[in-house]
Amino acid sequence: MILVSNDDGIQSEGLRSLVAAVESIDDVVVVAPDRERSAVSHALTLERPLRADEVKPGWMAVDGTPTDCVNLALNGLLKTRPWLVVAGINRGANLGDDITYSGTVSAAMEAALLGVPGVAFSQVGRAAFEYAQAGNFATALVKCLRLSGVPQDTVLNVNIPEGGCAGFCITRQGKRRYCDAVIEKVDPRGRKYYWIGGAEGETDGEPGTDFAAIKEGLISLTPLHLDFTNYSSMPDIGDLNINWP
Repeated sequence: MILVSNDDGIQSEGLRSLVAAVESIDDVVVVAPDRERSAVSHALTLERPLRADEVKPGWMAVDGTPTDCVNLALNGLLKTRPWLVVAGINRGANLGDDITYSGTVSAAMEAALLGVPGVAFSQVGRAAFEYAQAGNFATALVKCLRLSGVPQDTVLNVNIPEGGCAGFCITRQGKRRYCDAVIEKVDPRGRKYYWIGGAEGETDGEPGTDFAAIKEGLISLTPLHLDFTNYSSMPDIGDLNINWP
């Protein structure tokens, strides 16, 4: 069984495209947010109960985050444990630092934390989105993973470029620098309010990064590790003269 989720909501065209891409490989169950939950990162709902409604056979809508959906599916809703969780196909890229905000990537990470391999798919773009190319790659990748599996504690982050695609490559996470990330306005009563999310700034276009692959018209396949430890910095931290206790 394959579990499919996303952060754009259960009505998303990208979700339907991902289901169509993998349903010929194995049985599919969908557990997705009942509305858009983009950029919620790895948020887990603890302050209230969750509700899951079956919208059609094999499709469940949850009034929570993508992480809630995967956690609830694996720990409560599903009688059979899936061998793979796929998330997406997201409307827009999840490249570089964006993965820390992404609900799509977090759904795949939650699966890996619970012992099930996870893959996140995102379609680059801003206005019109065409998911056929992403769906074709998802089919090929999932067929391969069914035979070979995914390395332990690894999440695969897949980004598909706009337009034609020249192939795919294995990449590392790049860096993005935002500018004017907070916009300040004043409402009719004279009170300030703020919008987070300004214009995109510079990106790390070095060879080998996810940004470079997309720029070259290649699908970016980035293996992410759940261990966030910065091992190279441990000697420097050990040299700190911390006078305690």
